Amino acid sequence: MIKVIVVLIALFFIGCSNYGQLTFITKLPKKLDENSGIVSLENSKIWLIEDRGNTDHIYEVNFEGDLLKEYKVKNAKNRDWEDLTSDEVGNVYIGDFGNNSNKRRDLTIYKIPNPSLVPGDKIAAEAIRLSYPEQKEFPPKAENFSYDAEAMFYRKGYLYIITKNRATPFNGKALVYSVPARPGVHQAQLIGTITTCEEPRTCIVTSAAISPDGKKVVLLGYGKLWIFTDFEKDDFTKGKMKTIDLGATTQLESVCFMDDTTLLLSDEASHGTGGNLYSFELNK
Repeated sequence: MIKVIVVLIALFFIGCSNYGQLTFITKLPKKLDENSGIVSLENSKIWLIEDRGNTDHIYEVNFEGDLLKEYKVKNAKNRDWEDLTSDEVGNVYIGDFGNNSNKRRDLTIYKIPNPSLVPGDKIAAEAIRLSYPEQKEFPPKAENFSYDAEAMFYRKGYLYIITKNRATPFNGKALVYSVPARPGVHQAQLIGTITTCEEPRTCIVTSAAISPDGKKVVLLGYGKLWIFTDFEKDDFTKGKMKTIDLGATTQLESVCFMDDTTLLLSDEASHGTGGNLYSFELNK
């Protein structure tokens, strides 16, 4: 009888999970409760970072939730690390461009070599410094709070940054910038704008990724995905946009592609939920 009760309780909690359409893979290590960026370089393994207030480290975790490697990133400071992406040879880029108050003038993307190939416990970073030419005040007026960012992907020698709208009143508009993926000081180029939706909680962009074949760009929000296809050249904002309601209610912070149709997502641990790794099939 006791076994039956235990099974029923387990089924109850599974049925009441807040994962929505996401498939649970594993619980992430406790020390990654505030994970903010994810990238996949090998099957069944991921690299993660944490955001403001945490260490200058990048972590490797497998699909069983085991912490495999941990590197101190040299020549770098975690002022507010918010996303990860990688290029065609495995270099990884860390987006230190979190800017809640829209006051920062030290926005940086750190470039590190493929961490899967680096021995030891430290890895050296090169700095890509950037600014937004359209921002004239630090901070701007409340209706122009458009210069926070948590989302980035790499394509053909450039890094694309999608801003997180914090304007009051909220209008769902995100700016899309590009910078060369090489160390130096750069003014970001405004590529275009997109409007996700107009609900402040779920319509802000928290991460981005591009498929290995370059045909799909995915933006993540709290419980939503925006899929862009059929775009020409580098301006995905001119493509077709499809919105997917994931039905998930956790603080989803990170997304990357494992292959052309499979997404990996992670969320922060908050109020007893989250801190997990998930998958989602785009073709289902």
